Amino acid sequence: MLIIMKKHAPEEALDRIKEYLISRDFDIHQSTGANRTIIGVIGDTDSLDEHEIEAMNGVSQVVRIRKDD
Repeated sequence: MLIIMKKHAPEEALDRIKEYLISRDFDIHQSTGANRTIIGVIGDTDSLDEHEIEAMNGVSQVVRIRKDD
């Protein structure tokens, strides 16, 4: 799963999302570019509600990545 943050999302919003994911035993990888920050969520994300995450402060978009069998 990729969580794409809004262009000027506050650092506090980013911290809350990371804490939310880590507290649910997910590993994360943060990529900070010139205009946006993307959080890669590592693990079985089937239990995560993408609409709940999209509603969090600072989130622009959530992209679920699925492995084809």
